[in-house]
Amino acid sequence: MPRTTGLRERKKQQMRHQLADVAARLFAEHGYDAVSVSDVARAAGVSDQTVFNYFPTKPELVLDRAEEIREFYRETVRDRPDDVTPADALRPLVHGDIDRYARADLAIARGEFPAQCLGSSVLRRFALEARDQQADAIADAIGETHPGLHPLVVRAHAAALVAVIQVVTDRIGVALLDDAERAEVVAGLRADADAALDDASDHFRALTTGNS
Repeated sequence: MPRTTGLRERKKQQMRHQLADVAARLFAEHGYDAVSVSDVARAAGVSDQTVFNYFPTKPELVLDRAEEIREFYRETVRDRPDDVTPADALRPLVHGDIDRYARADLAIARGEFPAQCLGSSVLRRFALEARDQQADAIADAIGETHPGLHPLVVRAHAAALVAVIQVVTDRIGVALLDDAERAEVVAGLRADADAALDDASDHFRALTTGNS
């Protein structure tokens, strides 16, 4: 039974990835707003219902990992060592986003979250809601590790960290759509992200001096 269940789960994951890649290629070619769920189903050779079984709403074809990412941010900040700031805890994740851009398949990447959120006001709204939830998750984690800090100060710091992530994501999207020189973009993104995260880290240490 476990072996059968494992095979079933692998097949489900394969189908999920296949549908997401098909959708990304269509979004890259036509734009998110111009592609329907039925278009994705036809291109993938499946029924509309099959797509909805894996992605209950159209935005989830682009934002399906929003909850997973939010919880990853929460755990990363909550479980960091005592001498590590939230900014420094999140830094490897920001670098990871930049590294994925550096090696991305452009035919798919242009149809994914960073690029498509720039061209669709509908998708942008969903994305901003997801960012707000990420800030809440990070704030909750900071509150757990530093209960002495004022909740509004904690929320403001979390929002600043999410703003850095958002700017990096948007710049990746612009670079993808403009077919920019990737090595140059990567170097600039790393430098700018590190400058912002260094500042946030210094600010957090100042906030927590005497409040740990």
